[in-house]
Amino acid sequence: MVRDQGLLFVLALFFSLAAGLVGCIALMKRMLLAGDVISHLALPGLGIAFAFKLNPLMGGAVTLFIGTFLVWQLQRKTGLTTDAAIGVIFAAALAIGAAITPSEDLAESLFGRLDKISLNGFLLGLAAVLFVAFSIFLLRDELTLSIFSTDLAAATGVNISRLDLYFLLLFSLTVLVGLRFMGALLASALIIMPSATARQITNRMSNFFLLAVAASLISVAAGFLLNAFVFKFTTVGPTIAIVAAALFSFSLLGKVKS
Repeated sequence: MVRDQGLLFVLALFFSLAAGLVGCIALMKRMLLAGDVISHLALPGLGIAFAFKLNPLMGGAVTLFIGTFLVWQLQRKTGLTTDAAIGVIFAAALAIGAAITPSEDLAESLFGRLDKISLNGFLLGLAAVLFVAFSIFLLRDELTLSIFSTDLAAATGVNISRLDLYFLLLFSLTVLVGLRFMGALLASALIIMPSATARQITNRMSNFFLLAVAASLISVAAGFLLNAFVFKFTTVGPTIAIVAAALFSFSLLGKVKS
């Protein structure tokens, strides 16, 4: 049991690293709130998995990535903005998920639950977050260029549509890892709040990424500690989100005057 808790804590720390990086890109692409919607795309899969006694994360992964691909296709075929495309898919996913998820499992789907974790599960989660971090590093120039000027990025040979798909998939993979700790309702909290916190403190891009990752790591570490000693009656996801929200509140005091 102690080993399981240690592995879960280490995985949560690595998840916070990936979430901080992805959140920074999402904020600059003005699609930060889309993260809150993307996490709900896992709900139908979670509901089906619970109903048929399957692995919830596997079920969530299927509908999460199918939904992400549908968002990309809808955006590509109709010209809708990313937020609008995600909103359309989100409404259907939330309704289906709520309808098919057994009522006794709904709270776990929405807020997560810390269960035992196998060594294989830990290694898969670790591989996922390292893949996200490494991919962001490899795509950093293309992503940065596309954020500041899509026309310039396209002129230099960047396939904007394909790059959007890559980022949406990395976004979804990060959310998937977070489902274990945060649930579908709060999985995006560590994508949204740490990057927003860092943005209040600095205007320098290098510091922006570092501060977002730091805020994410602090939220997870403090959330686990508070959950172990104070909020014993709840799961760790809400506690982590509360810490992240508190850090954002404190960051407002040091907001950079533009």
